[in-house]
Amino acid sequence: MIRSVVFDVGETLTDDARFWGRWAEWVGVPAHTMSALVGAVTALGMDNAEALRRIRPGFDVDAERTAREAAGVGEVLEEWDLYPDVRPALVELRAAGVWVGVAGNQTRRAGELLRALDLPVDAVAVSEEWGVAKPEDAFFLRLLAWAPGEPHEILYVGDHPVNDHVPAARAGLRTALVRRGPWGYLWAGDPEVNRADWTIDSLSEIAHLIGR
Repeated sequence: MIRSVVFDVGETLTDDARFWGRWAEWVGVPAHTMSALVGAVTALGMDNAEALRRIRPGFDVDAERTAREAAGVGEVLEEWDLYPDVRPALVELRAAGVWVGVAGNQTRRAGELLRALDLPVDAVAVSEEWGVAKPEDAFFLRLLAWAPGEPHEILYVGDHPVNDHVPAARAGLRTALVRRGPWGYLWAGDPEVNRADWTIDSLSEIAHLIGR
């Protein structure tokens, strides 16, 4: 039985179009150029921040993020950045008695913005607060100490096989890949990469999958 369901953030709960669009504006390229580069580095198995470094060699993401905040064009996360199925799926899971968490590779600022959305979840955590990021095994060991249940009673839902499902499964968690965003669509149909227990098209499928 699944006691806890934990969600990734980018391209699982949130549509990252605005996120990358704002980075495109900051580095001075069209949004479609940034989107294409993110897709290209993804297909090559690189960190998506490599897209920024391809535009500006030596690009320091942390320093540039601080500069954006100082310029008043830092991170934003609002209701319309959420995918439409997010709130209904979270409500359904909690109504069924499932503990629901959000844990992904985000900044402290993103964590604050997520909490300000008042999502129907039990807890929110981000990598900068934990001091460890996916796909490191330590991230999922921290998650196991945070979410209720034995490893096999916790389901991790994300869009990125390498960052999400492989290390989560290695830690003993159950996994679901959601087919959305460049990573989800690219790898969902590749059995060599997608080793998730389930592949879904909508978060609304989860309650049924886990028998709730």
